Amino acid sequence: MNKVVLNADEAVAEIRDGSTIMLGGFGLCGIPENLIAALVRRGVKNLQTISNNMGVDGFGMGLMLEAGMIASHVGSYVGENKLLESMVIAGQLKVTLVPQGTLAERIRAGGAGIPAFYTPTGVGTVVAEGKEVREFDGRLYLMERGLTADFALIKAWRGDRMGNLVYRKTARNFNPMMAAAAKITIAEVEELVEPGEIDSDQVMTPGIYVKRIVQGAQFEKRIERRTVRRRAA
Repeated sequence: MNKVVLNADEAVAEIRDGSTIMLGGFGLCGIPENLIAALVRRGVKNLQTISNNMGVDGFGMGLMLEAGMIASHVGSYVGENKLLESMVIAGQLKVTLVPQGTLAERIRAGGAGIPAFYTPTGVGTVVAEGKEVREFDGRLYLMERGLTADFALIKAWRGDRMGNLVYRKTARNFNPMMAAAAKITIAEVEELVEPGEIDSDQVMTPGIYVKRIVQGAQFEKRIERRTVRRRAA
């Protein structure tokens, strides 16, 4: 089955106002930047987003925030986006912060069909407010719900026309688990190859999870914050 679409705009054409969308990436590493740009051009509103972070001002999911597309966000880290900070303080955006490991497991659980699980992370903190707490073997645990979405926009290094994907190094991050947790998964890849060119033992996301695949037009691959050592005198 050929799942390739012509461009990023065609890939996101079915996304409607009010959709719940997972977006892969960690910082600016492994984000679906072409799909995000296409979604901004589409101009949908009132999105419920799930992502580890919200990009930076002027790039990645930061573009969606600037366009007024996001109504609420579930994520782990928001420290690099000043607009997000100001909107939260002003009460213009609902943000639910989740410990990073818990966020990853909630997405994985959603993709595995697990409605909820228990974790010790967050017990006794604001994270536990309003959640069920149970004791197992003398230790307290929070019940966390699995996360699912209408759409997942993910980024892979290489993919074939059937949707089988391979990620490169740390760009793997949240992408594979999100691919399994959405009703419709849309993948952008740097390299698009024919079926059989990817060794089956190397496939990280099987094509059964991917509805559409597109080869990205360009990738900036920005560095979130460049830190270097000073030259020796």
